Amino acid sequence: MASVIRVLLVDDDALVRAGLSMMLDGAGDISIVGEAADGQEAITAADAHAPDVVLMDLRMPRVDGITATRRLRDRAHPPDVIVLTTFDTDENILYALRAGASGFLLKDTPPAQIVEAVTRVAAGDPILSPRITRRLMDRTVAQAGAYERARAVLGGLTSREHEVALSIAHGRTNADIAAELFMSVTTVKAHVSSILTKLSLDNRTQIALLAHDAGLA
Repeated sequence: MASVIRVLLVDDDALVRAGLSMMLDGAGDISIVGEAADGQEAITAADAHAPDVVLMDLRMPRVDGITATRRLRDRAHPPDVIVLTTFDTDENILYALRAGASGFLLKDTPPAQIVEAVTRVAAGDPILSPRITRRLMDRTVAQAGAYERARAVLGGLTSREHEVALSIAHGRTNADIAAELFMSVTTVKAHVSSILTKLSLDNRTQIALLAHDAGLA
């Protein structure tokens, strides 16, 4: 690890970025090398500044934090990403970790703990806030029988519907799925509708969670 940790701040709220910048710049071994207001700007800023750690918000315009995290982590020399958000729903936690985030903190985390998290993640030590750890533990216990149930439910899909469901679980858009599976967006939408009907689900998030429960994503 370098003597100074290079940090990129990504949040669509300029006041949040300013507060984080003031907080982290006070730590002697941390340097703020750039800021971004959305996921697309984050990718551009990462190219320009080569940060060691990215503090990433989730809900932002254009490109969200999960997608930006996945794209950054897919690179040859990826920065570590710490998600810093107010949204601690189970799906957000799982999506962030599966996208490659090295940490997940809530925005009400005390400043000293955020500084510590940046230092630890830069040293190769993934970190979750205690509240997030408890949520994941509770979810694991609650899912004792969910794996087999999810597998059985998904077994009623055709092979093509299964592929679409798996792509949804990986956070792909309809356009992404169409390109990956060599079909039209209209056909993808038809498959999604069929999956929702067959599985008695209401939305794409429920499809994704079911695939996660089945251990497929």
